[in-house]
Amino acid sequence: MCVAGASILFSCNNKPEWKVDGRIEGADGQTMYVEASDNGRWYVLDSVELKGAGDFTVTAPASGYPDIYRLRLGDKSLYFPIDSIETVTVVSKAGAFDSDYTISGTDTAEKLMAVEKKLMDAVSKEGAQGIASDSILKRELSNLLLENPSGIVSYYIINKKISGVPVFNPENKSDLRLIGAVANAFDIKRPTDPRTNYLKNLYISNRRAYSRPDTLVAPETSLIEVNLYDLKGKKHSLTEVASKNRVVLLNFTAYGDEYSPALNIELNKIYNKYHANGLEIYQIGFDGNEVSWRNTARNLPWVTVYNSDADGPFILRSYNIGALPATYLISNGEIRERVNETNLDQAVAKYM
Repeated sequence: MCVAGASILFSCNNKPEWKVDGRIEGADGQTMYVEASDNGRWYVLDSVELKGAGDFTVTAPASGYPDIYRLRLGDKSLYFPIDSIETVTVVSKAGAFDSDYTISGTDTAEKLMAVEKKLMDAVSKEGAQGIASDSILKRELSNLLLENPSGIVSYYIINKKISGVPVFNPENKSDLRLIGAVANAFDIKRPTDPRTNYLKNLYISNRRAYSRPDTLVAPETSLIEVNLYDLKGKKHSLTEVASKNRVVLLNFTAYGDEYSPALNIELNKIYNKYHANGLEIYQIGFDGNEVSWRNTARNLPWVTVYNSDADGPFILRSYNIGALPATYLISNGEIRERVNETNLDQAVAKYM
């Protein structure tokens, strides 16, 4: 028989667990997914079919360090933190799953909810693009962050994006100082946490950028490795794809941007024309909304991978990309040229 104590929850095999429970109104017959993140790549941890009033309970093994998880219902997600072994309660409605909800059970859970509410209120008043320049909002978030810079909510805040726009932009010196505070706190208090190295690299790579010339020159002959996941969870190595194909178009894009549909139509024409002769397309998505990226990626025949928030801007910096879209042409394992998206067919034809 399993026993759940007041201060600690154990599974039947005596391994510590955390629990999320609650109610999702109006979701009778729908399946809700509990998801965890592997360096920014979300995967399904468990699922539950909601019935009747929508009551649910899900337990999962403790990971050994604080983490952010999410509940996903349809194309909507809401996020909740787990510090260790505790119970978090979520109450929401199917029709407003990610906007009208409460999270309770721990101070950390309530703090994360407060952050989300502040962001939602700001977006409703000034839109996603206004977040980055909202000094009052950023001051409030900064105060929350500095209360516990080594906490999981602080990590969440500095990595949060609204419609692809980072709330705290590492390219902004003031924002970078806060990112540095979090990186330093993690390094001191959580040296074995898998996020610590990511935070340190995020801070250091952007700090170094300020001492460089404004225009960075990326090598035009050396292929810089990219190794990211597709929508099925499979990793694709750019160097491996380049070694197996005569020509590769390396495209940096965001499916949610206005140019994307027309660009993908053009890429599809080129793919159909040259693929049988050795052309492959390696397309990296930088959408802030992974669900939107997935919906488009599943309809494309070429290699499509996702650069998550956790992966950061390192690939863009490595390839000297300041704006999307951007495309490189690779032949015989080397970068040959940076290609104008309006002249793709002619550029590819030279190497076929």
